[in-house]
Amino acid sequence: MLRSAIKTPVAVRLIFAMCLAEIFGMVGIFGFPTLLPRFLEAWHLTHTQAGWINGIYFAGYTAAVPVLVGLTDRVDARRIYLAFTVAGGVAAIGFALLASGFWTALIFRALAGLGLAGTFIPGLKALVDRLEGNAQARAVSFYTATFSLGTSLSFFATGRLGALLGWRWAFACAAAGSVVALLLAWAVLQPKAPASGGAAAAGRLFDFRPVFRNHSTVAYILAYAVHCWELFSVRSWMVAFLAFSLSLQPEEANFLSPSSAAALTALVAMWASVAGGELALRFERRRTISLIMGGSALLACGIGFTASLPYAAVICLFLFYSLFVQGDSAALHAGVVLSAEKERQGAAMAAQSVLGFGCAFVGPIVTGVVLDVTGSGKTVGSWGFAFISMGLVIALGPVFLALLIPKNRRKDS
Repeated sequence: MLRSAIKTPVAVRLIFAMCLAEIFGMVGIFGFPTLLPRFLEAWHLTHTQAGWINGIYFAGYTAAVPVLVGLTDRVDARRIYLAFTVAGGVAAIGFALLASGFWTALIFRALAGLGLAGTFIPGLKALVDRLEGNAQARAVSFYTATFSLGTSLSFFATGRLGALLGWRWAFACAAAGSVVALLLAWAVLQPKAPASGGAAAAGRLFDFRPVFRNHSTVAYILAYAVHCWELFSVRSWMVAFLAFSLSLQPEEANFLSPSSAAALTALVAMWASVAGGELALRFERRRTISLIMGGSALLACGIGFTASLPYAAVICLFLFYSLFVQGDSAALHAGVVLSAEKERQGAAMAAQSVLGFGCAFVGPIVTGVVLDVTGSGKTVGSWGFAFISMGLVIALGPVFLALLIPKNRRKDS
């Protein structure tokens, strides 16, 4: 399907290589959440402090992304991508060598978030600038879905390396992944002038007013924001939740480790994102996204209370839940890109990233606070309320889409 949509072998190689670079560049993204039970014990962290370290990664992302993604309407996104792949590697090796507690972890995770800001969406912009028509939509689907594959590798690699060699080696491996990403992108991304020409360049860098005048784009941006709240809250606390569930039935310890289970859910989520993107191409995008978000909200409000069920059953339920958590991702990205004017696509992606990853920063912290005030994550009820807090937020997504997308544009949006 990808080959028939893109048509040229050069484009196929470009998309494949950039997706592969994205995977390797993300090895460290969930390194801290994967090893969170170990850090909670070794550094004597509260759940609120752990939430801050989880969330600060996305705060670093949010602080940098308006500049970096907005610049992709003015300069070749390739230049930004290459520079910040290096920054991500430096942040990972710095964590491996120097992190020793709450404050140092906070600093290096914030720096790592800057690296993601300069690679994730700029990498996507580098792709869409080099493609046209439906090829853009499918490239968005594959690239954004690959985020989940990178997540899976992050959970699995850092979990295994942390268990075998210690957490410092796990983060050193993440730095090596950034080197591989740098080499891949350097090889396949040919320099290209920005597609927007003079219109966007003549405006102010931080002037998002033209983006916000497009109500359909705003709807997808707001829906993406609540999607990020839930998605990154789930991924920040998933391993800790599964470890809590396993502690209630230690006889199942040899079934599947929490980090490996988290990696498996991310793999399932990747295909869910691709499937959701394809469904949105075939049916009304707004309705497809709303149904997925509604299902996710319902599941979130119940899944935290399942911790005392057999561990294998909890993992199966999480696999099913992950279909909904990630199923709307590619469709939301494509909605933002395709609803925005061509010369404002970079600015629209910047606004999307600011709001989305701003929520990704706040969500894990709120979850940590809920855990601390409802039983410090030591009871099933505490985890139940933590996931309810996520479900209430994601339920806002369909509301934004229904209120802001004009009825006469819903079939095309």
